[in-house]
Amino acid sequence: MNLFYSYLPFLLFAFVASITPGPTNILILTSSQRFGIKATLPAVVSACVAASMIVFVSGVGAGEVLRSYPLVREMMSWAGALWLSWLSWQLFSAPAADLQSEAQRPFSGRAAALLQLINPKTWMMALAVVSLFAPHGAHPLREVSLMSLWFLLISLLCLSAWTLLGKAVNRLFRTTTSLLWFQRVMALCLLLSAWAGFLEA
Repeated sequence: MNLFYSYLPFLLFAFVASITPGPTNILILTSSQRFGIKATLPAVVSACVAASMIVFVSGVGAGEVLRSYPLVREMMSWAGALWLSWLSWQLFSAPAADLQSEAQRPFSGRAAALLQLINPKTWMMALAVVSLFAPHGAHPLREVSLMSLWFLLISLLCLSAWTLLGKAVNRLFRTTTSLLWFQRVMALCLLLSAWAGFLEA
């Protein structure tokens, strides 16, 4: 129980970081809405595994590269913002009808992991985790590994909630027109979150 309480501030941080809206959450929601929960689960797992690995890598010191080399962070910011802008256009221009069209694909596990890896905000979040909750015990590697595992479990729960929310959208928006407007609003949210993240990075 004492171990749980010692990790409670970190667990709350991980929950807030994972549940609040961002590019990954929006893409998970829209993928679930269009293609279903089962098709979206690989993206959920990949995004969470990638984020927890970033926490681990930052914990062992590799994340300091972004802090030491601003140019690398800026290049990642541009790549992420441009890629998310393209994804938002794809979502905005996608038809709501014929959701199972061959031309449409769910948000893939590979894309979800890549989004986390090139997103400077994910790395900055991981660095904040390490800075705020840095292990002070005799076994820092073990503690960083435990933090990464906790982050993985919490992010899986949070992104799963977004997946369920995406599926619930189809019950709320029953017509093709309403689904089309929902997708376009989500596309605009994705675009705004991408460039807001770029300006903060």
